[in-house]
Amino acid sequence: MTVGAVTADGRARVLADGNQMPMLGLGVWQVPDGPACVNAVRWALELGYRHIDTAQAYGNEQSVGRALRDSGVPREDVFITTKFFPGHKDPVAEAGQSLRRLSLDQVDLYLVHWPQGGAAWAWPGMERAREAGFARSVGVSNFSASELEQVIAAGTTPPVVNQVQFSSLQYRRRLIEACLRRGVALEAYSPLGTGRNLSDETVDRVARRVGRTPAQVLLRWCLQHDVPVISKSTHRERIDQNAQIFGFALSEQDMAELDTLDQTNGTDRALERKWW
Repeated sequence: MTVGAVTADGRARVLADGNQMPMLGLGVWQVPDGPACVNAVRWALELGYRHIDTAQAYGNEQSVGRALRDSGVPREDVFITTKFFPGHKDPVAEAGQSLRRLSLDQVDLYLVHWPQGGAAWAWPGMERAREAGFARSVGVSNFSASELEQVIAAGTTPPVVNQVQFSSLQYRRRLIEACLRRGVALEAYSPLGTGRNLSDETVDRVARRVGRTPAQVLLRWCLQHDVPVISKSTHRERIDQNAQIFGFALSEQDMAELDTLDQTNGTDRALERKWW
């Protein structure tokens, strides 16, 4: 399987280190630790999701671990991502804490959550976390093209993923091009714009034309750009609906119409505004 390629069934992306990331994941940002998070993750696993995305900053790793244990799905069948909170000092020590909360020996992907304090300072610790076996793959999140270049220049192991806000309305063309040149998989979060993108007239028109929900159209758009995507919901019905994106395709016309919705002017930045 070629590095950077999507598998024949369209359900996984081959990362630069040879590991495979499922194209669809459930994210648990802003999901409270406890029953709401446990239920969302458990439902997702029951409905066929095999990729769960959490972070130290979310405060719900323990619930993700509990749901994984309760699900009965074999650990080796589920891709687990967590993220290093860059307000702390040691990615290795924090990875160990995450593993304890998750009740896991290893995560599949460990990301620097955002480039606080400078793009490259945390990367040696991320490399050590991988060498220690705490993570199968390491990457970054919310990094611009220039910040990604700084990490690559500073390290011995380049990041294999850059997880950023990405959708047809935030179609960061120059950033995805920079990632492709460097063999880094761009991964999308907030593909629905925390709900805002669902009411766009063009998205609605395409959804009616293909007989799908606006959310399914926005998620499918990411897949057809070979971009793994994280969706978030705490409602079983929506979690199920969001998984139904592998049984249809958007036409070239559909894709072209959605591509024109970009509001970032094809930027190479990961964010319009920093929060740190």
